Amino acid sequence: MDTILRSILLYLSSAGWARYLAMRFPLARKVAGRFVAGETLEEAIDVVSRLRQEGFYVSLDLLGENVDGLGEAEKAVEEVLEAVRALKELEYACNISVKLTQLGLDVDPLATTEYLKRIAAEIGEAPIKLRVDMEGSDYTETTLNIVSSVHEEYPLVATVLQSYLYRTSDDVRRLNEKKIAVRLCKGAYAEPAEVAFQKKSAVDENYLRSAEDLLLNGHYPAFATHDEAMINGVLEIVQRLGLTAEDFEFQMLFGIRQDKQRELLDQGWKMRLYVPYGRSWYPYFMRRLAERPANLSFFLTALFRG
Repeated sequence: MDTILRSILLYLSSAGWARYLAMRFPLARKVAGRFVAGETLEEAIDVVSRLRQEGFYVSLDLLGENVDGLGEAEKAVEEVLEAVRALKELEYACNISVKLTQLGLDVDPLATTEYLKRIAAEIGEAPIKLRVDMEGSDYTETTLNIVSSVHEEYPLVATVLQSYLYRTSDDVRRLNEKKIAVRLCKGAYAEPAEVAFQKKSAVDENYLRSAEDLLLNGHYPAFATHDEAMINGVLEIVQRLGLTAEDFEFQMLFGIRQDKQRELLDQGWKMRLYVPYGRSWYPYFMRRLAERPANLSFFLTALFRG
């Protein structure tokens, strides 16, 4: 049942008609606020400030993907640059996350590469890492090629790998060799059996196998998970290898498992929260509902309460 429900929600995340309705439904926007810091940079910076005061690290993400033209991509770049300047002015050590389709990958990969370099150049020597998010499997190879190319000039560029893909173990080795920092997650897109594990047990096994390789041979890996078993698995590897909290970090999504976020932070582990903001909140929100039944229950409860 969970698999069917997840498939439906992932379909709705990319359905134009569903997005049109949701964007005009005030309650949906209100409930999405649990997972989204706001629609403006000012709202997002307020959240970042609060989280930093509480001891959390942050990754700030302007929501958006699959733009229709370079005009939209240019606008997204300007908004990201505005966020970088705000963080630099406030002297916040903070990651910036971007999606390459948000920067025009579907339209012009060469222009996208230049946009990514432009953002990296703006960051300069500031304590900000530029994290390129991973999208569906159709984009994996192109994304890794662009990241690898830009990383040669701007070492602050990092990326994400998804443990539900068969290819991830090879990609971990590839990025380790290039000293590119990796955030490891399970993956949040609907992928066919030709390219991705379909059973949770296989995804989990690949996650922990990749985690060990990253901890042994990687460059300050980040483990993005809300799964208790994966968290404990990573900590077991860390203990076995004699590593410390300086060697890696955990990452979680803003608004999800806040109790666990605080628990890990209080235990002395580094915890970075992924803080999304912007007007393009609908696809992100739907993928969060698809990930955990508890998130959907939260939404439905709020819906019926009005």
